[in-house]
Amino acid sequence: MLLDPIQSRMALRCALDHKFAILAVNADSPSAMTDCLDAARECDAPIIIETSLWQLTGRSFGGGDALMGMARYLAELTVLANGERYRDVPVIFHTDHIKGPDTLRLLTAAIGGLPFGDGQTQLRASTISLDSSELSEQENIEHIAALCTAAKEAGVAATLEMEAGVDAGVTEIQVAERLLAAVESAHPGNLYLWAPGVGTQHGLSDKGYPFSPDAVSKHQQRASAICGRPIGIALHGSSGLQECNLHDGVAAGVAKVNWSSESLLIRSQAAQEFYASHSAELVKTHPSWKTTAMDNGVQTFVSQRYLPKVMERIGVLSGMGMSSKIRASLLRGPQS
Repeated sequence: MLLDPIQSRMALRCALDHKFAILAVNADSPSAMTDCLDAARECDAPIIIETSLWQLTGRSFGGGDALMGMARYLAELTVLANGERYRDVPVIFHTDHIKGPDTLRLLTAAIGGLPFGDGQTQLRASTISLDSSELSEQENIEHIAALCTAAKEAGVAATLEMEAGVDAGVTEIQVAERLLAAVESAHPGNLYLWAPGVGTQHGLSDKGYPFSPDAVSKHQQRASAICGRPIGIALHGSSGLQECNLHDGVAAGVAKVNWSSESLLIRSQAAQEFYASHSAELVKTHPSWKTTAMDNGVQTFVSQRYLPKVMERIGVLSGMGMSSKIRASLLRGPQS
C-alpha cells in the first residue's frame, strides 16, 4: 500500500517509537522497484522507494523530461504498491537529490498531484526532500518554505525532510537551530525528518567513515525540541557503513536510511556477471539466444543476487516484522 503524507508521518513515528529504521532505496528501474517490494514483503517490513533527478530524466522513466519521469515513476509504483501482491507492505515514495532550476516545479507537482489514468486521479509523493548541497542556508529555507506554501495552497498535506546542506562531516547543532526553527515558525507541522551531517558521506570510499552516533542523538533530540514533536534523522551516505554503525544510528534516532551507491553496484555487477557467463548464447545460431537476450533473463538473474542483499539490509535496520506495527499505528490514527 502506497502511503500518503499523513500515513507516512505515522510510519516514521512508529520507526522512532519501536527503534527501527526504514530502508530507503534509490530504485533506478521498474525491476529494481519490484525487487525492493519483494524483499520488503518477504521481511514483513516497510520500504521507502526514492528517486533522484537522474532517475526521473533517465531512459526508464522520463527520457530527458523530469516531470514526465515523475509521473511515470509514481504511476509505476502506485500500480505495484496498491496491487494485491504488495497490499500489506507499507510503501513510501520519497523524492531525493532533486536540484537545479526545475526543483520547485517538480516538487510542487509531486506535492499537489500529477494526473493519472482518466485525469481525475492525482498521484502524489508520500514524503519530499530536495538536494540542498548547492544552496545557501537562506535559499534552503526559502525552498522548503515554498513547498510548504504550495501544499497549503493546494489544500494537501506535505511531509518534508530537510537537509543541512553538507555531504560529509558533522553538522553543528546551531545549523538545526537556524534551518529548522525558521521553517517551523513560519510553516508549522510539515517537517518530520532532518538530515544533518553525522560523519558519513555519499558514494563508496575506502577511506573509512567517522560516523558519530552521538551527533545523531543530539540532532534528533534538538530537532524534536525545535519542532515540538518527534523528528527522525534521515541517514545519508550509508553504503560504506558497517552493521554496528547502522545499529548504533538506529538506537540514536535514525528513522530512515538512504541506500544507493552499494545498491547500484550490486545490481550492475550482477548484470555484468550475467552477460559474461551467457556470452556464448548471445549469437543468432544458439538455440537459447532469444531467451538470453530478453530483459527478463538478465533481470531475473540480477534479482536472485539483489533480493538477499536488500533483505539483509532491512534486517540490519531492525525492520523485520515491522509492517504489522505500522499497520496497527495506521488503524489507531495520527498521534500528537
